[in-house]
Amino acid sequence: MRSSLLRRIVVAAALGTTGCGSAARLPLAEGIGPRPALPPPETSLIPVVKIAPARGWAAGERPTAGDGLAVAPFATGLDHPRWLYVLPNGDVLVAETNGPKRPDDNRGLKGWFFKRFQKKAGSAVPSANRITLLRDADGDGVAETRSVLLDSLYSPFGMALIGDRLYVANSDALVRVPYAAGETRIAARPETVTVLPGGKLNHHWTKSLLASPDGSRLYVGVGSNSNVAENGIDKETDRAAVWEIDPRTGAHRVLASGLRNPVGLAWDPDRGALWAAVNERDELGSDLVPDYMTAVKDGGFYGWPYSYWGQHVDTRVRRPRPDLVARALVPDYGLGAHTGSLGLASSRGTTLPERYRGGMFVGQHGSWNRKPLAGYRVIFVRFADGMPAGDPVEILTGFVGADGKARGRPVGVAIDGRGALLVADDVGNTVWRVTGARP
Repeated sequence: MRSSLLRRIVVAAALGTTGCGSAARLPLAEGIGPRPALPPPETSLIPVVKIAPARGWAAGERPTAGDGLAVAPFATGLDHPRWLYVLPNGDVLVAETNGPKRPDDNRGLKGWFFKRFQKKAGSAVPSANRITLLRDADGDGVAETRSVLLDSLYSPFGMALIGDRLYVANSDALVRVPYAAGETRIAARPETVTVLPGGKLNHHWTKSLLASPDGSRLYVGVGSNSNVAENGIDKETDRAAVWEIDPRTGAHRVLASGLRNPVGLAWDPDRGALWAAVNERDELGSDLVPDYMTAVKDGGFYGWPYSYWGQHVDTRVRRPRPDLVARALVPDYGLGAHTGSLGLASSRGTTLPERYRGGMFVGQHGSWNRKPLAGYRVIFVRFADGMPAGDPVEILTGFVGADGKARGRPVGVAIDGRGALLVADDVGNTVWRVTGARP
């Protein structure tokens, strides 16, 4: 009984609104751009913890749109919508999903606390394991019909259409099903194309997916199996990487590695480069390490777990690899420490005002390892000569209320068939649609 009482006291303290650990010494903007500030790391027995408890949206509430923009719900009442894909006919696919059961992940007292934090933040709901089709046939900006296109999946995430085959990246395998334009239900059993890293640990479970412009290759983002290889480097085989897959045969290779959790993938339509939004490591203090977006170079190594932002060594790694640190590439553009930068989409095809064209949209899911909170917004980063240029511009904010609770958390972003920006909000259970504001 005394043990149980002690645990409740500790949990109450850890889950308090003040959080744990030291606050940021730098403004968030210092961790943004091609040369972010990288102060000395801070480690402690109890890491920085600051949670925005999930509350959801009240009737009539919505995010705050940026200058010259308007936002409205495209679809509500969804079940943890995480990722989006727009079909050629304008139908919108949304992955209603969450992590699978992972009995070997987050074990011990620290893991027990982390699961409590996830639950408080709205990230511990069961996975619906389905892909839902949303259709706005009358063009009024609201999906008036929805149907379950595919179900009985395994924590699905990324989606891509090549010809008459729809590919889905489950948490443990890339699968495909036949698809005919306009259909609202696929009864065929998914066929496995290639197995992806999964298992009972599977720390970063999401598997993003992007097809090459000609459809000859698929690219999958595979996250690490830990924060910084604390589960052993043997558990990281072919992880923290972007895979290149032949969709016909399932043959694959690691295109680039050392990317702790490459989630969003997008093409720069002007230069043809593959870009990734990468979640960097935790527990080095509120100011480290900036998440980033970077052009993914074939054969490139980006440091994880041995170093960050080039040659900044992470001394927590048990078996250093100075040879790998020496060739670690510096990312192209910092997105702020602990912003949870997940969604990534090119602005090509958007009908938003001119200032929001010629770049990338980024969905920032939000932090748990920073005080004050960071992320919980959607931003736009302009490109010039194939590279990010200037400061980000806020597209959607207001996901965290004055009470410190999260009404929503943005994840996937996509351009719909009419040029509006769609945003998946997994805590708000909504897909938001952003357009230019009417005069």
